[in-house]
Amino acid sequence: MKIRVLIVDDSAVVRQILTRELSRDKNIEIVGTAPDPYVARDKIVELKPDVLTLDVEMPRMDGVTFLRKLMKHHPIPVIIVSSLTAAGSELAMEALQCGAIDVMCKPGTSYSVGDMSELLIEKIKAAALVDIKKRAAAVKVSTETRPPVKRLAMTCTTNKIIAIGASTGGTEAVREVLEQFPSGAPGTVIVQHMPEYFTKSFADRLNSICEIEVKEAENGDRIIPGRALIAPGNKHMVMRRSGAQYLVEIKDGPLVFHQRPAVEVLFNSVAQYAGANAVGMILTGMGKDGAKGLLAMKEAGAYTIVQDEASSVVWGMPGEAFKVGAHTTVLPLKKIAAEALKHAAQA
Repeated sequence: MKIRVLIVDDSAVVRQILTRELSRDKNIEIVGTAPDPYVARDKIVELKPDVLTLDVEMPRMDGVTFLRKLMKHHPIPVIIVSSLTAAGSELAMEALQCGAIDVMCKPGTSYSVGDMSELLIEKIKAAALVDIKKRAAAVKVSTETRPPVKRLAMTCTTNKIIAIGASTGGTEAVREVLEQFPSGAPGTVIVQHMPEYFTKSFADRLNSICEIEVKEAENGDRIIPGRALIAPGNKHMVMRRSGAQYLVEIKDGPLVFHQRPAVEVLFNSVAQYAGANAVGMILTGMGKDGAKGLLAMKEAGAYTIVQDEASSVVWGMPGEAFKVGAHTTVLPLKKIAAEALKHAAQA
């Protein structure tokens, strides 16, 4: 049975490109397109699509406002397809908080049309399997932020490292984990599948609500207690050691499991340089990225955590890690932060 998709974008060219590219997959049927949320509203009722692709920067009603109404009255899996603008990335982050499944950029920005269509097809297939009611219940919708917190990041190095990999549904999962980290939590490195520029908005948003410092990683950033570094979109991030200090290197390179940044690349470097002094975790996400990397960490002596299927939006990456035996333990999302902190303290 084909996945029925409705494309919502104010650009006729983008609607045409997406229709052409997505229709090439035998498992996807484009049931319609809409230039704005008002037309989309009527077509959703008429055509009953399984998945929606949605731009966030549109006339008459922005995509986030529409998404809020949609999730309240007619929940449906939504993938944000946006241009790489500052306003677009901010709106996309807000959309993820409001219940969107995933985000990616339009062709001609970070992706060629071919790469974009291949990745979007994967995301649509994953989104079609999502229990949208469970997703909506798990999403914490809040526009408020905590007052600025006093940063207590230490300047000395540490042997303790936490490495996190996530994809579809991961923005909220990573938020839930990092919000539980105290100001002196071990240095943390994160790959969340997300286009460039979007990772900066994601890091800034987390930085405003977490006790630890959260920033988009820059080449040479030190991994120190009280700080989490998020790999920038369209770049790989690896861990390196310089004397007594852990650092990150930001680099180009081929896509790994169709991803850049790739969890696999980060985890393999953590296995090499941190070994038993690391805790690794794979959170919700589609695909296989990071499974063998987490296994490499485990074989190097790291404590490894896989998010369980019940609490995952998509049990692709965690499921693959489980299949290859990369896990020390499997836990629901709400218990992962405490487990990671406990074992990092014992590292």
